[in-house]
Amino acid sequence: MTSDSEDAEYTARVLPGNAQFSAPASLTLLEAALLDGVVLPSSCRNGTCRACMSLLHSGSVRYRIEWPGLSLDEKDDGYILPCVACPTSDVVFEPIGPNRAG
Repeated sequence: MTSDSEDAEYTARVLPGNAQFSAPASLTLLEAALLDGVVLPSSCRNGTCRACMSLLHSGSVRYRIEWPGLSLDEKDDGYILPCVACPTSDVVFEPIGPNRAG
């Protein structure tokens, strides 16, 4: 199933402005956004700085790294790190930055 899921392409929508971009399963949300000209907050691009921290309103993601820089509570509350999150469905998310979570 990995080849099918890696070839899948989804749609990502960024709130609050409703920017939309094509989000292939093989790319992180940040990579896909940048390729489509959508600017998202970012810095380290490896899941540690949390500059890209976002609230996932709908959809699902998988992570390129085993444990991204989110607490279990943050993950349970729906926060994601687009720099290391690859879509597994259409997604709607809202960048909030590292200081607004909780």
